Amino acid sequence: MTAPEELTAEQKPLLKVIDQNATPEDVAAIVAVFAAMGSAGEAPKKKPRSLWATPQLRTPLH
Repeated sequence: MTAPEELTAEQKPLLKVIDQNATPEDVAAIVAVFAAMGSAGEAPKKKPRSLWATPQLRTPLH
């Protein structure tokens, strides 16, 4: 490749290593970015609680 080419989103690398001697601050920044990317999704929805074991619906045995 002699001339710079435009890369599409599908061709761009996900991660590019620039320096092998990363400082702790560099590593912390990368970890923060990946943590933010992982938590960007929706929170899982809670299942509705079953009323099977609700004490108010139990009848006395006697």
